[in-house]
Amino acid sequence: MLKERVEEVIDKIRPVLQADGGNIELVDIVDGIVKVRLKGACAGCAGAQMTLKMGVEKALKEEIPEVKSVESVQ
Repeated sequence: MLKERVEEVIDKIRPVLQADGGNIELVDIVDGIVKVRLKGACAGCAGAQMTLKMGVEKALKEEIPEVKSVESVQ
């Protein structure tokens, strides 16, 4: 199932975010768009959007072709 596959990839990324005092939570997946919530230091970080697109989205798209994009939600 798509949700489990997305969670597996997020679990691989999570230690990198935690090392910087942040975290990530999967909120929902709608039509290939993965909605996540950045937490801790990542929530207010100036580089959060870059982390989201260049890190999280890239990793998800590489492993799961069905993923179209990743968006941050509050």
